[in-house]
Amino acid sequence: MPRYEFRCRACGDTFEVNRPMAEASAAASCPRGHDDTVKLLSTVAVTGRGGAAGAAPAAPAGGGGCCGGGCGC
Repeated sequence: MPRYEFRCRACGDTFEVNRPMAEASAAASCPRGHDDTVKLLSTVAVTGRGGAAGAAPAAPAGGGGCCGGGCGC
C-alpha cells in the first residue's frame, strides 16, 4: 500500500499515511488533530543490485571516456 507524506500547516509536524492509491488525493488530519495539511512530494530511492530472474547481467563498468565508459569511447 502506498505511503503518503503530509505536513501540518498549523503545527509544522510531518507525518505519513498509508492508504490505497484510489484515496491518494483525500485530505489527511494531523496526528495532533489539525485539519490544515498539505501532501508533500516524496522521492523514492532504490538501492542494491537486485534484478529480475533471467535478466541479463549488467555490463562491466567502463574506464573513462566522455561519459565514464558508457558509450565505449
